[in-house]
Amino acid sequence: MNPKFFALLQYLIPQHALSRAAGWLAETSISWIKDPFTRWFANRYQVNMDEALEQDPCAYKSFNAFFTRALKPGMRPIDDSPNSIVCPADGAISQLGNIEMGRVFQAKGQDYSLTELLGGNADHATPFQGGKFATVYLSPKDYHRVHMPLAGKLTRMVHVPGDLFSVNEATADNVPRLFARNERVVCFFETDAGPMALVLVGAMIVASIETVWAGQVTPYKRQIVSTDYLDQKPVFLDKGDEMGRFKLGSTAIVVFGKDVIEWDAQYAAGTPTVMGEKIGTLVKSA
Repeated sequence: MNPKFFALLQYLIPQHALSRAAGWLAETSISWIKDPFTRWFANRYQVNMDEALEQDPCAYKSFNAFFTRALKPGMRPIDDSPNSIVCPADGAISQLGNIEMGRVFQAKGQDYSLTELLGGNADHATPFQGGKFATVYLSPKDYHRVHMPLAGKLTRMVHVPGDLFSVNEATADNVPRLFARNERVVCFFETDAGPMALVLVGAMIVASIETVWAGQVTPYKRQIVSTDYLDQKPVFLDKGDEMGRFKLGSTAIVVFGKDVIEWDAQYAAGTPTVMGEKIGTLVKSA
């Protein structure tokens, strides 16, 4: 299908209704519904079940349980070299680089506002101006839990309602502000590198996004919901700890401030990566 037509089609279909229907199907435990689809999915996308803690795709209580499956211990070793920053998820680097003039690069001349990405509050975006970003795309075959690139203390979580465009190369090239218009959960942390934001971006038929401290954060609401965690029981997560997961999707974006980290030179758009491998280095502590 022509990429521009594919992108145009998504403006016309009922994104949220379709995603809610997919969410119901993905949660059902009815075996004659879930088992054939789960087997088809595992074969169609060549999911490596040898890595999974439970290797039988049909043993999971639902498709979502299969999709967010745990891995065997040791399958994703966390790089423990001094000052390393690790990849938050399996997948491929979509883009990474500098945040310039308050804009984040998307693809082929497309960019979007850092402030809009982080929920529209300029104060929340200020610490990241002139900083670094990395966008990681999780494909259907990948492990769909998201982990901490660096140890940190949760300070704020913002749920931003929005569209549910599919996230892939075609939409990144043809849908302006894709990551800043899709529904997303923005998590802010204090780390040795200063403030860090980890953004979990929803997509077409993504039934929900979860965090380890709040459980299910979506589905869609019509207002931005910001939760301050500084006055609550502290949430500390070590480098490599799970912080959230996608049920049927999508993309994780990590953002740091100015002059505190550097991305490793071998990473560029399209570079495959796995959770836990070193993708950058802390060069200046907060």
